[in-house]
Formats: sequence, structure tokens, C-alpha cells
Amino acid sequence: MSAEQRADRDGGVPGAPRECAAYGENGAEDLAYDPDHCGRVVTAHDVIDAPASAIFELIADPARQAEWDGNSNLSHAERDQRVTGVGDVFRMTLTNGKTRENHVVEFLEGELVAWKPATMGEPPAGHLWRWSLATLPSGAVEVTHTYDWSQLTDPARVERARSTSSDMLAASISRLKTLAESV
Repeated sequence: MSAEQRADRDGGVPGAPRECAAYGENGAEDLAYDPDHCGRVVTAHDVIDAPASAIFELIADPARQAEWDGNSNLSHAERDQRVTGVGDVFRMTLTNGKTRENHVVEFLEGELVAWKPATMGEPPAGHLWRWSLATLPSGAVEVTHTYDWSQLTDPARVERARSTSSDMLAASISRLKTLAESV
């Protein structure tokens, strides 16, 4: 589905995931008036000249994520954890040696994947990493990367969350772009 078709379907919001609340639905209007919320959602996007399926494979396979991580945060993940749907949980070892469980909360094959990290055996702390892909009429793919820490509940993670910038997310997209376009 093209970005234009998605915008028509989603009420004129280009790149909005299918399950996104429109303005005025599910309290979404409340977020528009919370200036603190806006500072807790960071995004970056770019256009990648590669098939959406190839880009999505790099994102949905945790074993590949350390190759394109622009945050210098991911060390490695075991193979055979390819994300296939909401409810999946994959484990990632960070550069500090800790292992996180990542709970998949949004998923549309080839278009959207989002997860909430958690300390092993604990519920997610409230921050979310999202990747959405929209195929353009040219065949290239607009990739949007979002880090949303508006519901973060763990005070120990706030400083790190606050330091996560759109430049860091853009670095991940840039590395992903290099990998996807080299195939």
C-alpha cells in the first residue's frame, strides 16, 4: 500500500500505522495538549531505495539488529527469534552485558513492528521502539523510527531515555539504509 493510500485510509495522516488512534479517539487529543509528552517522543525518517520486505527482514530479525544500531547499545541476539506477531518476546544482549526481553506490541508484516523492552522476568518499563515502513510510488520506502518514552515508569532509565535523540535514531536508519541498499 502506498503512503498516499495509507493517508486516505487513516484520515489524512501520512505514515500513521493502521492501529493508530486518530485525533479525538481514545484520548489522543489529550496528548496534543501535554507539552511534556512531545519531548518524550523522538522520531527520525529517511527514504531507502530497497524493497520493503528486505528492510523489514533486517528490523524483524533481532540477530541482525546490532549491525545497524546507531545507539551503540546493542551487542547481540541469539538466532531464530524472528518477530512474527504481537505477543512475541525476543531477547537482546546490550553492550553493558545486560539482557533485555523485548515484548512486541505492534506488528504488521512488512510495514510495522514495535516493542517494549523489559528487564528479564519483569513487565515492560513503559518505553517503546517503533519502526514503520511505507512504500512510495517510486518503489522506495519511507522508514520512520520512533522512540516513545512518554509512559516510562522506571526512574533509573529516565536519564538514558532523555539522552536518546533523533540524531541517534537517524544513525540507525542510516546504517539500515547502507545494509538494505547493498543487497
